[in-house]
Amino acid sequence: MTMRKKGSISLLTSMLLAMIIVPTGTALGNPTNPTNPPQLKTVLTTGWGHSLFLKADDTLWAWGDANFGQFGTGPGQNSSAVAVQNTLVQNIIDVSAGNEHHNLALRSDGIVFAWGTNGAGQLGDGTTYINRNDPVQVNNLTGVIDVEAGFYHSLALKSDGTVWAWGSNNYGELGDGTTTNRSTPVQVSGLSNIVSISTKSYHSFAIKSDGTLWAWGHNTDGQLGDGTTTNRSTPVQVSGLSNVSSVSAGDTHSLAIKSDGTVWAWGNNTKGQFGDGTTTSHTTPVQIPGLSNVKVVEADYQHSLAIKNDGTLWAWGYNDFGQLGDGSTGSTYLSPVQVAGISGVTAVSSSAVFTVAQKSDGTVWAWGHNYWRELGDGTRINRYTPVQVTGL
Repeated sequence: MTMRKKGSISLLTSMLLAMIIVPTGTALGNPTNPTNPPQLKTVLTTGWGHSLFLKADDTLWAWGDANFGQFGTGPGQNSSAVAVQNTLVQNIIDVSAGNEHHNLALRSDGIVFAWGTNGAGQLGDGTTYINRNDPVQVNNLTGVIDVEAGFYHSLALKSDGTVWAWGSNNYGELGDGTTTNRSTPVQVSGLSNIVSISTKSYHSFAIKSDGTLWAWGHNTDGQLGDGTTTNRSTPVQVSGLSNVSSVSAGDTHSLAIKSDGTVWAWGNNTKGQFGDGTTTSHTTPVQIPGLSNVKVVEADYQHSLAIKNDGTLWAWGYNDFGQLGDGSTGSTYLSPVQVAGISGVTAVSSSAVFTVAQKSDGTVWAWGHNYWRELGDGTRINRYTPVQVTGL
């Protein structure tokens, strides 16, 4: 089973168009006609104070804060310092945790389920302000191959190369040309032949099959990369960037990998989250020097991470809670440093103050802030180097 972070366009357009996803009318159990999983899956994802992990046997696990129904295991679930299984969803092939306590899960038949908070309709079930402790099906959405949860909004990529969005739209983050919230999916305007999507906060990205990168939503810090600080309610092309293979939307900055393994950054850089040795912000992409052979990038609040092809993990930016994993805290790194004591990394996800990573042996490790038990090591002790998540 291939396990990698979303954002890669290693899937050819022809494969996307050829993929047949058969919808089903069943609820949360086995799909009537399961298909082979599309290779856009995310196996590890973090919200503000919790994490989700999709094991090799396709069972879904969660740990950390559950005060807003983030585990999706039904009423009465308490927060947990060790991983607990979600048995209410099955045959899940892709997951995404939003930064404001909601989650998405994609079933192998192309149906999407959501749970957690729903103040802006981000669960996509046609309601608002009705939080869900157990998974509900997103309305009027089939044939999905990839899902992404933002702050108060959600995205889905369909097998026909179109992108769909729902939830909050204050900054145009739904990309439908309006700033109107939607409690059910609407199509993002003007996008076709899309092979990958990314969102985490109030802005979003889509990679086209030709390697161009498109962005929409919040842009006060230039995080859309179009040379302006103007919010966009429809997609605009990221300037001067081609052959993009992967992208990660952080809070106010963004990262992308080109097909040659180089990493590029734009947006807010006041805490060194570009990794270019400066704190100078840019509204168009700049290359991160000295960082090559990268296969995965992860942008978050004020720090960034990258997995190299050799399985080493690198981090830079703000480190107030030890989220960079180099054994220190309170420092700021303007250039990448290697995360201590971990190798063979295959997946990584980060929230504002903590980070989790999967190794090639299937184990999961975490470090940083731990007040909400988000490290899953059975304690509430902050960790400055990786510790293993227990219960998996």
